[in-house]
Amino acid sequence: MSSESQPISPSKPIVDNKRETIIRDWEYARSGDYHRNLDPNWSYTPTYLQKIAILKRFLQQLPNKAAILDAGCGEGVLVEEMRGLGFDIRGIDLNYESTIVTRGNILEMPFGRESFDVVLLLDVFEHLAFEEQPKALREVMRVLRPAGQLIASIPNLAHWNSRHSMLFRGTLDRTDIETNHVGERPMRENLKLLEKAGFKVGRVVGVTLTVPWLYRQVICKRAARWRWLHDACEPLARMFPNLAMLNIFFCKKR
Repeated sequence: MSSESQPISPSKPIVDNKRETIIRDWEYARSGDYHRNLDPNWSYTPTYLQKIAILKRFLQQLPNKAAILDAGCGEGVLVEEMRGLGFDIRGIDLNYESTIVTRGNILEMPFGRESFDVVLLLDVFEHLAFEEQPKALREVMRVLRPAGQLIASIPNLAHWNSRHSMLFRGTLDRTDIETNHVGERPMRENLKLLEKAGFKVGRVVGVTLTVPWLYRQVICKRAARWRWLHDACEPLARMFPNLAMLNIFFCKKR
């Protein structure tokens, strides 16, 4: 997810059988491994780092034998790191393939029923059309074992600055362009979708408090310099996830 990315024209995927990465499509065809080679001045970097820190703390508490799927894993950065710590984790992505990432569609995943204890769905849901989102959740439900866990990070269209912008300017502050985040919703709608799909949401963690003017005009413009200010606001993002730009939903299969 990006606050500043631009739409890319359709192109053939990059295919190179001589290198570790076999296929790069979509944003990876243009920007390369942009999560692996993180730009400190990318406006989303402070949010990304906070999100990954939360996820690592959660994953490291799991037993090593837990079967984990990172669905829509991109370059597989988290997959690679957790494998290095001895965890049983696999990655799948529609636009990327490598020795640690299987190319596949999360709407029709090549895994049997009840294959995983944990499924990660990180910054993926918003890229799906509204009508595809329930199907994706049904597919996650299918591959999860009884009492399995879904951890989903999803942008919140109703974050603080978006509400402020709508009130005073009549426009929403989207977390990316509409053609990339075609299924972006407010937190409450995402919560209802998860519950309707059969998940019990235990907690919601907010990441990045978008204080009006301060977030877009200061933090986003010089993310490396002002990352400390972003992080200083994180306790409030945790307290008020409905005002945060990103929500992490910790769910269990009913």
